[in-house]
Amino acid sequence: MGRRIHRPGIGRLDGGTGAAHERTLPQESQVWDHHWARDLRSAIACTSTFLGLLLLVDAAAGTFTPARVALWSGLALLLFLVLFPPRVTAGEGWLVVRTPLRTRRVRTDRLASAHTLGSASRRLVLRDSLGGRAELDPQALVANPQLWHRVGTDIRVAATQGHLRQPPAALSELSEQIDREMAWAVFEISGLTGGSDESSAR
Repeated sequence: MGRRIHRPGIGRLDGGTGAAHERTLPQESQVWDHHWARDLRSAIACTSTFLGLLLLVDAAAGTFTPARVALWSGLALLLFLVLFPPRVTAGEGWLVVRTPLRTRRVRTDRLASAHTLGSASRRLVLRDSLGGRAELDPQALVANPQLWHRVGTDIRVAATQGHLRQPPAALSELSEQIDREMAWAVFEISGLTGGSDESSAR
């Protein structure tokens, strides 16, 4: 008998009736981007390396002065602010995106619109019927199934209450992408992809 694989329910935005739609998170629970700490460490490492190289160049050239240290430190701080990963947290009916400079909150159970910005670096912009707005990297939802499940549950609530007339194309595409990646992950864990490769080789 194969191993039973438990994966967090995702659920599509079209109101399907599969088992995934029956799984809900406790009302008091909160979910967040579990890759945020790793991304923060990467930002710190990159900034530290940048500052260290500049100081080493100054030391080697004999131009190491307090004024230049302050200048390079300021540049390193600006780089850190650019690289700092926004922290995405969600709970029942809300989603918050925090950066060093500001915090944006949107009511996902009253979501009114959603669209993407950019092509190379895509951003998902969510707006609620109360004027709230939050902007995040769609990959944060793709890489965190529980976070997407929480948001997807509230999106269906917003659609049921009439705040969201129909799932925007941006959310539908995101849902399909997550479904594909989750299915592929299940195949990999169960060894089905390896079996398919062996069959193809034969």
